[in-house]
Amino acid sequence: MANHKGNGRRKNGGNGGGANEEDRDLFCRMRDAFGIFARKASNVLGSAWAFVIAIGIIIVWAATGHAFGYSDTWQLIINTGTTIVTFLMVFLIQNTQNRDAKAVHLKLDELIRALGPARNKLVDLEKLSDDQLKTLEQEFEKLRKRAEGAKEEVEELKETTTKSNR
Repeated sequence: MANHKGNGRRKNGGNGGGANEEDRDLFCRMRDAFGIFARKASNVLGSAWAFVIAIGIIIVWAATGHAFGYSDTWQLIINTGTTIVTFLMVFLIQNTQNRDAKAVHLKLDELIRALGPARNKLVDLEKLSDDQLKTLEQEFEKLRKRAEGAKEEVEELKETTTKSNR
């Protein structure tokens, strides 16, 4: 067994352990780097300041229209710019939404797993087929209606008890 003291990195070999940074392939490092970039970019680009800057760019573009005679080139500048920005933002937004959704699913899965009376078949629900999800949705609808009926019965009992105590 290798000595793991010192720089805190685990040496590859022996104990089936995790790979250190040098052992990870280029794709893994690029995916991690993109994830970090996407989170930071979405924080910046989703801010009020980014919106104000975008409005400012549109105002400057509109103000220069008269100077360029509202030409096709002038219109092409804003159309091309917005198309490129939109195209790139789709990937950033999708990446951050995928990560957020996965984190929420994992947290919910852990809560379901940790609760004794909860049905563990609800873990990884997002992997079920549409038909299976529809069946489960109908089951929950029946439970909701049953709970509403029970709530109405309790309210009626409370009213009856209150009237008889007077």
